[in-house]
Amino acid sequence: MLADMNILTQSPTTEHTFNGKHFYLKRDDLLHPQFSGNKARKLMTLLDTPLPQITTLISYGSPQANSLYSFAALAQLRGWQFEYYVDHIPQWLAEHPQGNYKAALALGATIYPTGQHPTSAMHPCDHIQQIRRPDESCLVLPEGGRSDIAQPGIATLGDEIIDWCNKHQIERPVVALPAGTGTTALYLHQHLAAHQIEVLTCACVGGESYLKQQWDMLAATSYPTILSLAQKHHFGKLYRENYALWLKLYHETQVEFDLLYDPLMWRCLQNWLTEHPDTPLIYIHQGGLLGNVSMLARYQRQYADLPSGRHDG
Repeated sequence: MLADMNILTQSPTTEHTFNGKHFYLKRDDLLHPQFSGNKARKLMTLLDTPLPQITTLISYGSPQANSLYSFAALAQLRGWQFEYYVDHIPQWLAEHPQGNYKAALALGATIYPTGQHPTSAMHPCDHIQQIRRPDESCLVLPEGGRSDIAQPGIATLGDEIIDWCNKHQIERPVVALPAGTGTTALYLHQHLAAHQIEVLTCACVGGESYLKQQWDMLAATSYPTILSLAQKHHFGKLYRENYALWLKLYHETQVEFDLLYDPLMWRCLQNWLTEHPDTPLIYIHQGGLLGNVSMLARYQRQYADLPSGRHDG
């Protein structure tokens, strides 16, 4: 299985137009059928690193997180057991598994809720340290894969961008991608800065100060450029304009984007594109499409008048 991992490089770059603006799309969602997007880049170094003592992978986070599925895929590719700790599993999700949760279970993940016991409720991270107490046979990864282990895989992504720009004579482009913890954006910025390639991002999970705190924890000496909207944007909240933009993106590009992160980045990009009409834009498609299943269901429950999916008019 690991011998096939050379396919986890050189994702294709395609050309598109959105709202009349031309852009290039780095299709990291097409890296591998199970192991793709920014999580695959972050974890890529773990695919070929000799770890003979490891038999179990352990992490924690949301039961609908993209990282849950990526960790499960990594564990299966390496032949490891995978334990994932969450605060709780919503009843509707437990009764009707879907998206990343369902796909991770199908790959053999074991998912433990740690915050539901009335007397011993505990944060998943604390539970892992104090109750699970991993030994030397366990590899524990932080939530979302925010770690310096991500640097080599993201450097590979940066090299692919540089090589592609040189081959196609694309001068002084900018690279854009949304940020959760911001790990991918930071390491891309560090790798591309010497090549005069600016990295644009936006803070999806918290504000600008939260994002800079995450970067400082990774010993950042400079930051990517942060774009933002005039009004505060709350992570996970449903916005009609996000859905409308996501659907318009699909209709104009025939590419499905992530519904949680990408709409905010594209909304932030609209003013930037107007101010920089001649700057080549390379957008990183970071995958995450399994999460669209539950997001779509939420939008359809809250906004009954919206088109029901990307294939509607």
